[in-house]
Amino acid sequence: MKKISVLLLSFLVLPVIALAEDAPISELSYVLNTFSFLIMGILVMWMAAGFGMLEAGLVRSKNVATICLKNISLFGIAGILFYLSGYNLMYAGVDGGFIGSFGLWAADDAAALAGDFSGGYSASSDWFFQMVFCGAACSIVSGCVAERIKLWPFLLFCTILCGIIYPIQGSWGWGGGWLSEMGFSDYAGSTIVHSVGGWAALTGAIILGARKGKFSKDGRVNPMPGSNIPLATLGTFILWMGWYGFNGGSVLALGDAASAIEMSNVIANTNMAACGGMIAAMAMVQLLYKKVDVTMGLNGALAGLVSITAGPATPSLGAAVLIGAVGGVLVVLAVPFFDKLKIDDVVGALSVHLVCGIWGTMAVPFTDSEASFVTQFIGVAATAAFVLVASSIVWIAIKYTIGIRASEEDEYRGLDVSEIGMEAYPDFQTIHVGGGSGIAAPGLGDAPAAARIVTKPVSQS
Repeated sequence: MKKISVLLLSFLVLPVIALAEDAPISELSYVLNTFSFLIMGILVMWMAAGFGMLEAGLVRSKNVATICLKNISLFGIAGILFYLSGYNLMYAGVDGGFIGSFGLWAADDAAALAGDFSGGYSASSDWFFQMVFCGAACSIVSGCVAERIKLWPFLLFCTILCGIIYPIQGSWGWGGGWLSEMGFSDYAGSTIVHSVGGWAALTGAIILGARKGKFSKDGRVNPMPGSNIPLATLGTFILWMGWYGFNGGSVLALGDAASAIEMSNVIANTNMAACGGMIAAMAMVQLLYKKVDVTMGLNGALAGLVSITAGPATPSLGAAVLIGAVGGVLVVLAVPFFDKLKIDDVVGALSVHLVCGIWGTMAVPFTDSEASFVTQFIGVAATAAFVLVASSIVWIAIKYTIGIRASEEDEYRGLDVSEIGMEAYPDFQTIHVGGGSGIAAPGLGDAPAAARIVTKPVSQS
């Protein structure tokens, strides 16, 4: 049996080895690099499911269907807008400047088809990999402004974020722009992706305002627990897995041994930073509040992932754990900080992506001797200034034209009913008690009369 297995293995493997030996090395590298872009891009696209499930678990049940629709539709918007304008604004003709060129993106693989593989990888594989990063930045906004923003105004903001704001600032660091010329280092996007989503979400949350009842007049913060902790946990695991593509694919090559080794180190460091962030967040919550909050543990893991994203290639495993652990501590401190400012962040996106995006970018020089703290700070500050101003203009323009906030009544009823007419959990129904009489649901004593509700299983109604 053993001999048969060896013969069978030889039969399957030897032709592949022979093919690799016969093919030109440059063509083989081209194929492997292209394959890496595609597979790693698929993993990053899978993060969209992670964001969707995380947010669906952390919003209340009356808003779950809407948050699911937002997450899949914003990914569709990212794809179309990155084709229409995003890619060229980010990569075409930046040449040390501040912006690329407007125009539709089009693949050009004529040289490779003619036998010249010096381009390194197929054009479409590169476009796809860069596009899914754009979608990730947009997903960060969704959870922060959830439960009170109307669907179409939100998607309009996503259109401008994906088509203009994200690619312009991305061109500075990744498209050969002025920050790149200065030596700014952001390996996979702690600033270029995560803090950009964070700054856009921050302006949206401030201009939109907090959910009704989140903050009392006496300054108390009223908890609004999510609908499904297991779903949020699943979303975190999906994001954790997708991050291997997010950071690992940012090696931008897999055609030689050095690239393979670098990718292995990046993925290992990414994993260890998440471990450090999660454990540190859990320990910090235990020390401060005497009990471990599951959502803090989940966000601690994500904080570690965001923190390592700017520089995952250079740390040792131990340093990666420490970088992630600092992110986990920062998340625990940042959540109540934003609450004190009365900024309502439903899923903790600001604490995870904005705060830890800044930390991760500034941490790069600790393990990379070629990076400069001054240059890193300039990159963080310039990105913040641009995204804050641009996002504020867009949010305010939408607010004073078509409006961005759901009515008070619709907010109490839930956006699933008011925005899309479909509930995520159809086994339960909402019973309206009109005229201000009858029984109001707990905690809704100050709700509009038409919005006072009681929720019961259908079988008991």
